[in-house]
Amino acid sequence: MPNRSILIHTARRRLELYEGNRLIHQYPIAVGKGSTPTPNGHYTIATKTVYPGGVFGSRWMGLSLPYYGIHGTNNPASIGQAVSKGCIRMHNHDAESLYQLIEIGTTVIIQR
Repeated sequence: MPNRSILIHTARRRLELYEGNRLIHQYPIAVGKGSTPTPNGHYTIATKTVYPGGVFGSRWMGLSLPYYGIHGTNNPASIGQAVSKGCIRMHNHDAESLYQLIEIGTTVIIQR
């Protein structure tokens, strides 16, 4: 599998997928609100789950930090906002795309 990593810019509300040093995809995201911010740091993808829909949308990619993950949403209007409880929300079609492109163990860096 290629050497892929995820870089999340919370201030820009953007998730970037890299292959080595080359940017291969960018996605708009929603991040944590002021009272429950998305935590900066270095993590890995610990779990991948398919959902039938609902608040986590159609895909969940759990971080090595328990209770936090990258997931779809049933509220697409929230993308681009700081509204979550700390998770990274994506449009469902973007979450499905990312889900196919990464594997458990993929590095995730979250920064402002």
